[in-house]
Amino acid sequence: MTATDSGTALWPISVTPSDHPVDSAERDEVLANPGFGQRFTDNMVRATWTLDEGWHDARLEAYGPLSLDPATNFMHYGQAIFEGLKAYRHADDSIWTFRPLQNAERFANSARRLAMAELPPELFLGSIEALVRQDRAWVPSGQERSLYLRPFMISTEVGLGVRPANRYEYLLIASPAGAYFPRGLTPVSVWVSEDYVRAAPGGTGEAKCAGNYAASLVAQAEAASHGCDQVVWLDAVERRWIEEMGGMNLYFVYGSGDSARLVTPSLTGSLLPGITRSSLLTVASDLGIPAEEGRISVEEWRDGCASGEITEVFACGTAAVITPVGEVKTRGAGAWSVSNGGTGPITQQLRSALLDIQTGVAPDRHNWLHRLV
Repeated sequence: MTATDSGTALWPISVTPSDHPVDSAERDEVLANPGFGQRFTDNMVRATWTLDEGWHDARLEAYGPLSLDPATNFMHYGQAIFEGLKAYRHADDSIWTFRPLQNAERFANSARRLAMAELPPELFLGSIEALVRQDRAWVPSGQERSLYLRPFMISTEVGLGVRPANRYEYLLIASPAGAYFPRGLTPVSVWVSEDYVRAAPGGTGEAKCAGNYAASLVAQAEAASHGCDQVVWLDAVERRWIEEMGGMNLYFVYGSGDSARLVTPSLTGSLLPGITRSSLLTVASDLGIPAEEGRISVEEWRDGCASGEITEVFACGTAAVITPVGEVKTRGAGAWSVSNGGTGPITQQLRSALLDIQTGVAPDRHNWLHRLV
């Protein structure tokens, strides 16, 4: 076993890797243009939880399909959660991930909210170390490239009945990744949804559960029908306050140059507490840019762009890192552009600063990086 940064021993994981790995030529071809979430590494990690034994049988094995009974619980009652984080190859060929214990904590919080078994952080981190160590050849090089890690958990009790399951399966898969948005750092257009909400107070907004994303697809389709790339969610009570963009947190830049400051919507219980969001509050402070949490209404967004008070807006998350917003469309408040439809300097500065930390170009002042290989 290895140890975490806090000295806690990691979970023991048996290793029986694939006996038919992808050959190096094919793998190199994938890594040259990985896309996002299209190809997966040779192996995966699994572990099982039962009422009698707790978490057990943690093993690394060949990536492959699952065999599930038609009456498997999660397919009917939706007990399914996931996380997303990345492994980065640094210039010295070492491989690191970014703030994994925060992902482990959020994964446990999601499980608690859905009445699922909580995964110990030692198993969460141990699974990542085991998989990346085995499939390290799949980690691409380059600042815009990484190995995307997808831990997830499903209820696997067989039988119908609306109650917490008595059996769960944890899995970890990995996929080499390039830019999440194919156009790269190009501003996206957004549609402010007034007909649908992502989450309500007391709901599952803080959990990273599959159902939240399923419920968002109709609004995303509505955004596309209006010629927009993404949907922006409003609060469920007043339908006025900005919450998130798709599955990403939002930031608003007020002013410019030395007078610039950042505001991100406050965590109200219906927003996902993004790890990139949290990190940017600190990175901005390191750069001398005041950053705070607050409330921004649709009207304030529109009027702030018109007056020049709001100069930039961007979304942030693990998959895309930072994505600028260039155009906003609504049904009730009209349409407007942000930063003249371009990418503002503060957005670029913050994105570069965060990527430099993650890829080892800049010093890791806050001990956010965890070495995997």
